[in-house]
Amino acid sequence: MAKKTVGLSGIDVREGDLAAISEKVLSTLLRDHTTGRNIFWATHDYESLGSEYDFLAPILPELITGESEGVIKPRVLKSRDNQTDRSKDMAEVFTPSWVCNAQNNLVDEAWFGRKDVFNTTSSDGKSWQANNEKITFPEGKTWKDYVRTTRLEITCGEAPYLVSRYDTTTGNAVPLAERIGLLDRKLRVVSENTETSGEWLDWAQVAYQNTYGYEWQGDNLLLARENLLATFVDYYRAKFDKDPLEKSLDFIAYIVSWNLWQMDGLKMVVPCSCRDGVTEKVETLFGEEEVKVNCPGCQENDVRKHNGIYCLIRDWKNDKKKIRFVDLIK
Repeated sequence: MAKKTVGLSGIDVREGDLAAISEKVLSTLLRDHTTGRNIFWATHDYESLGSEYDFLAPILPELITGESEGVIKPRVLKSRDNQTDRSKDMAEVFTPSWVCNAQNNLVDEAWFGRKDVFNTTSSDGKSWQANNEKITFPEGKTWKDYVRTTRLEITCGEAPYLVSRYDTTTGNAVPLAERIGLLDRKLRVVSENTETSGEWLDWAQVAYQNTYGYEWQGDNLLLARENLLATFVDYYRAKFDKDPLEKSLDFIAYIVSWNLWQMDGLKMVVPCSCRDGVTEKVETLFGEEEVKVNCPGCQENDVRKHNGIYCLIRDWKNDKKKIRFVDLIK
C-alpha cells in the first residue's frame, strides 16, 4: 500500500514529510552522484546556524528536518532582504510563469511546426488559456517521440521551466490543467495516451529520464528536485485518484537525483572544486622539478582544462552509462 503523500501537495515541500514517506527518498534527493557524497550548501546564507551549514558543508537530512524543519524554503517565502542579497551575490533571478510559458511555447512551436499547442496566451502575454483538447501530433511524429525529446534547463533554480507547481515570483499555485513546464507537458501527454498504471509509470519514467537541469546552490537544487518529485505525485493522483507506491517514488527520486545536478555552469565542474597551488612535476632545462600551478582551465578560460571535478550525468538511452557533461559541449 502506498504511504499517503499529502505532504507533497503544498508550495513548500517539507523535508520532514518526505522523510516520513520514505527516508530513502529524502536521502536520494540529497545525493550527488559525481562525488558520491551529498550536495553541499554552496551559499553563505545559512552559516549563522552553525558550522554544519558552512558554504562547503554537505546538506544532511538532520539539518533540514525535525527542529530544523523549514530551514530551506522557496525563494518567494524568503525575506525580501535575503532575496536581494542572493540576487546581488549569485545573480539569482527567478522567472515568472508567463515568461517561462512564452519561451516553452516557442520550443514546442519549433517541434510541432505550429503555434498554441498546449495553450494560447493573452494579448499582453501575461496569462494563458489552456488547450483542453487532446494534443495531436504532426505527421511523422508520435506522442512517444515527444516524451523522449531531451530538455535541459540551465541554472535551473527551483526549476520553473521544467515544472510549474507555483509561480516562483508570486508563490501562487498553478492548477494542474494550466501548468506550463516542459516536464508538465510531457506528463500531460503521457496521461492522455496511457490507460493502465503500469504503462503510465513506464512512460512517466521516460519523461523524467529525458528532462535535465543543473544548479550551483544546493538549497535551490534540493527545491528543484522536490518540485519534480511532487509533480510526479500530482499527475499520478490526477490520473488514478490515488497515491503512487513508495517504490515508484524511490525510482523517480533516483532519476531526478541524476538528472538535476550541482554544477558550475561556466566550468562544467562541481562548484569550487578547481584547485590552485597544486604541486606537479614538470621537465625543465635542469631536469624534473616540482612546481606549484594553478588550475589551467581557470587561468586560460578553457572549459576542458580544469583540474576540478567534472560533473557526471547518466545517459539513460545508452545502457544508462555515465558520461561527463562537458563532453557533450561542442
